[in-house]
Amino acid sequence: MKQGIHPDYVECTVRCTCGNTWKTRSTKKEMTVDLCDKCHPFYTGTQKLVDTGGRVQRFTDKFGGAAQARLDAARAAKEAKANKAAEDQAARKAAAEAKAAVKAKRAAEFEKRAAKEVTVEESPAEETPVE
Repeated sequence: MKQGIHPDYVECTVRCTCGNTWKTRSTKKEMTVDLCDKCHPFYTGTQKLVDTGGRVQRFTDKFGGAAQARLDAARAAKEAKANKAAEDQAARKAAAEAKAAVKAKRAAEFEKRAAKEVTVEESPAEETPVE
């Protein structure tokens, strides 16, 4: 190593934005950090948005509503599909009932004709005297 070209390696005080401080060694005497092991979400298990320069807010302004809109559209499509299925089922049921009514009407007419034919066949024929 060349002599005289390297910075001094001194004791450094590190301060976090959460208020935590500790001592280490560095080429600077003081440092300020945004996150430390006491406030980082990975270590604490809590959600904390680290927003540098408003990037998170700009992202949510630009794309935040898109995800919700997509969920709303999917929900509406699912409801429309369910409504259409219910309407189709009701239409099929109405058609089946109409068909059954027509069959019942035809069966009643057939029975009426059959009963009329039976009564005609059972009535005695008029006999004419033979001379």
